[in-house]
Amino acid sequence: MDKVLPKRNEVPQELTWRLSDIYENDDLWRADLTAAGELADRLRKNEGHITDTAESLYDSLKIYEELMMKVYRVYSYAEMKRDQDTADSANQKLFLEAQSLDVSVSEKTAFLQPEILLMDREKLDSFYKEYKELSYFKCLLTEMIRMKEHTLPKEIEALLAAAGDMAETASNAFQSLAYADLKFPDTKGENGEDIRLTNGRFVPLQMSADREVRKEAFEKFYSRYKEYANTWASLYDGQVKKQIFYAKARKYNSTFEAAVDRNNVSPVVCNNLINCVNKNLDRMHRYVGLRKKLLGYDELHMYDVYASMVSDYEYKVSFEEAKEISLKALEPLGEDYIKVLKEAYNDRWIDVVENEGKRGGAYSSGVYEVHPYVLLNWSGTLDDVFTLVHEMGHSMHTYYSNKYQSFFDSNYKIFVAEVASTTNEVLLLKYLLNKAEDIKEKMYLINHFLESFKGTLYRQTMFAEFEKESNRLSEEGNPLTAETLSELYLSLNKKYFGEDMVSDPLIAYEWCRIPHFYYNFYVYQYATSFSASVAIAGRILEEGKNEVDKYLNFLTLGCTDDPVSLLKTAGVDLSTEEPVQKALDIFAGLIDEMQDLMISVEK
Repeated sequence: MDKVLPKRNEVPQELTWRLSDIYENDDLWRADLTAAGELADRLRKNEGHITDTAESLYDSLKIYEELMMKVYRVYSYAEMKRDQDTADSANQKLFLEAQSLDVSVSEKTAFLQPEILLMDREKLDSFYKEYKELSYFKCLLTEMIRMKEHTLPKEIEALLAAAGDMAETASNAFQSLAYADLKFPDTKGENGEDIRLTNGRFVPLQMSADREVRKEAFEKFYSRYKEYANTWASLYDGQVKKQIFYAKARKYNSTFEAAVDRNNVSPVVCNNLINCVNKNLDRMHRYVGLRKKLLGYDELHMYDVYASMVSDYEYKVSFEEAKEISLKALEPLGEDYIKVLKEAYNDRWIDVVENEGKRGGAYSSGVYEVHPYVLLNWSGTLDDVFTLVHEMGHSMHTYYSNKYQSFFDSNYKIFVAEVASTTNEVLLLKYLLNKAEDIKEKMYLINHFLESFKGTLYRQTMFAEFEKESNRLSEEGNPLTAETLSELYLSLNKKYFGEDMVSDPLIAYEWCRIPHFYYNFYVYQYATSFSASVAIAGRILEEGKNEVDKYLNFLTLGCTDDPVSLLKTAGVDLSTEEPVQKALDIFAGLIDEMQDLMISVEK
C-alpha cells in the first residue's frame, strides 16, 4: 500500500472510466444543460392543457421524457466528474450546476402530476382507447395515480421542488467533509512503514493480519470522526428533519412509511426483516464466538471484525486477474451476459483505483442510451473481487433494463436494485468454493461467505434499526445530538454482536461515517436483496437454464410492476419472512461447516 495517493492526472488512463461516452467535452454538457432548461420552459407552456385530449397528454409526456433523459444525463456526468476528484473546484461547480438544474426542472414541471391527477379514472381509460400511443406511458401514469393521495396542489409541489437545493445541504456537506476535507493522521503498516490513513484504506487496514496495525488504524480513524461528532450529528439531524418535513407535507404518518411507499413496498417487508433477524441473533452471536475462537483471543474487539478467521491464508489478486475470475464465475448466466461484461471491461466503463480526492466506496451509475459506469477503489483483496462483481451486477441490471424498456419504464425501484449485485456475489462465492484445492482455502472462502451474512444481512438490518429509531426519536421531538446518536448506535452494536464482543467505546461513532444514512431508509434493502439473491443463485446453479431465463427476464422488467411482484417472477416472495429465514438457516449451516473444518485442521 503506497503511502501517497496518486493525483487524478497520474492515474493510468486504462484504469479510469471514459466519461467522453456521455459528453466528449464540458461544452457539449453545457449545451444539454441549456437545452434541458428550454424543454422545461416548453413543457410549462402546456400548463392547464395537459389533459385536454389524449393526444395533448401524450405530446406533453413525450416532452417530459426528453427533458428527464437530458436531466439524468447531465446530472450523472457531473456527479461522476465530482466523484473522481471531489477536491477539484471545477468538478464541484459542474455538479452544483447540475443540481440546480434538477431543482429548477422539478419546480417548472411540478404542475404536471397534480394536473394529470385531476382526471378521473374513466377519462384516462377512454384516452387509452382513443389514442393507442398513450399506452407507452401507462406505467408512468399508473405510478402517478398510485401516489395521488400524497401529491399536493401544483403551487405547493412547485414550492417543495424549489426547496430541493436547500434540502440536499446536509448530504452535500457530508460528502465534502468526509471525502474532501477530513484528513487522517498516518498509521503504521504491517512492515512498520507510515501509511496515510483514508476512508478508502480503512477497511483494508482492518483486514490486516497484524492486530496492532488494526488497533492503531481503528483508534486513529474513529478518534478523528469523534472529534467532529457534533458536526456529524448536526448534518444527520438536518437530513432527518428534511425527511420529516417531506413526509408530513405528503401526508405520511412517518418518514419510514414515506420512504418505503416511494418504492411501492409495504412497511411489512422491512418489519419482517427486522423481526426475523432479531429472532436469529443467537446465530450472529454463535458466529462471533466462532470468530473469537478461531482468532485465539481472550477478548474480541471491534478492530477484529474484518480480520480473516483463517489467519495464515492470504488472497491477493490483481484487477486483471479479478476480471478473469468474474467471467468464469458468472458463466452460468449465459453467453450474452458474459459478452456484455467483456465489453464493460474492455471499453472503460470502470474507474478502478483510488486517487487524491476520489469519493470512497464503490457504486454503479446508469446513463440511458449510453451504458452504465462503475466506481471502485481497488486495493487487491478478495473483498475487491466481490465488490467488482457486485457493482457489475448493478450495471448489468441497468443494461438489460435500459435495453428492453423505455426511459421511464427502465427505472427500476431501489428495492430490487441490490438483487442483481448480490446474486453475482453468491455465484462468485460458490464458484470459488467449488474450485478450492485445500481445507485452508475452503475455510478462507467460507469465512468470506460468513462475512457477507454478517456484513449484509445482520449489519444492514442493524443500520435499518438505527435509522428507524433515530427518525422516531426526532419525530417525537427529541434532539439528535452526538450523545444521543452514539448511545443508540452503541446499544445496537452490543445487541447484534453479543457478549463475546467487546464493543469498544469508539465504535459508538461509526454512524458518523455511513453515507447511506443520507439515502433515506436505503440500507434495509441490502438485507432483503441478499436474502433473495441467496435463493436465486442457488436455483440457477441447481436447476440451470429455466431458472437463468426467469432471472434474466426479471432483469429486463425495469419498473413495469411493483418490486415484490417483480421478485416473484424470479421465484422469491419477500412479503413473507421465509426468504430471510432460509438465508439465515444457510448462515447457521456455514457456521457448522466452519466448525467441522476447524476440527479437521486441529487433528
